Amino acid sequence: MAGPSSFGRYTHAIVRSVPDSLGARPAGDGAGPAEPVDLAKAHRQYGVYTGILRQKLGLQIISIKKVLEELKMRVVEVTDDGATLDGSDVLFTGREFFVGISKWTNHRGAEMVADTFRDFAVSTVPVAGSSHLKSFCSMAGPDTVAIGSSEAARKAMRTMEQLTDHHYDTLTVPDDPAGNCVYVRLGPKGSALLHRSPEEFPNSLQPFQKLSDLTLIPAACSEVAKLGGALSSCSLLINKKLDR
Repeated sequence: MAGPSSFGRYTHAIVRSVPDSLGARPAGDGAGPAEPVDLAKAHRQYGVYTGILRQKLGLQIISIKKVLEELKMRVVEVTDDGATLDGSDVLFTGREFFVGISKWTNHRGAEMVADTFRDFAVSTVPVAGSSHLKSFCSMAGPDTVAIGSSEAARKAMRTMEQLTDHHYDTLTVPDDPAGNCVYVRLGPKGSALLHRSPEEFPNSLQPFQKLSDLTLIPAACSEVAKLGGALSSCSLLINKKLDR
């Protein structure tokens, strides 16, 4: 696991295609009545998203079915039947981990993160309701946390500030889902930030425009969001050279 000096630098994006069954699945966030997923729109949004990863961010797109074989990643299996762990509850800042304790992730799951990444501090953050930690926050840069404005988001941010010895700048956005963005370092060309589109969250665009040193790239995620997903859950970004 890389540290702060290479935070945000990636070579590959691991994705999977949009399954036809997506349109038949109920909403996954438990917030209000289920809204039907527009499968055709989901395919279009997926195409735009992967196009951004490939063309604007210069990442190699690979199938999740081939990742273990081609990238020779170290895989740690969660063997404790009592442990639950969801990637959307794990926030890596480049310096440390914050693991949300939610309906999806418990303390035993957080212990698995701590046992795996012994070189980094791992702190737990209670998450209220049916949200994940990254439902309302993410890294908008090496030392900047994007955070939503709900009480749950503000409470989680206060907890993280109390648990860390490092000072993080905060970028507060009016809409919680807009707090989930994707920071990518582009090498000598600078850095980019994928964020939810202004069509979805127009009020959250202005805070991102304060990040004048980043290339801002909007990406819609409305159909996956109906199932509780977010921009950061649409791909797994890694930094690794393939053996040839």
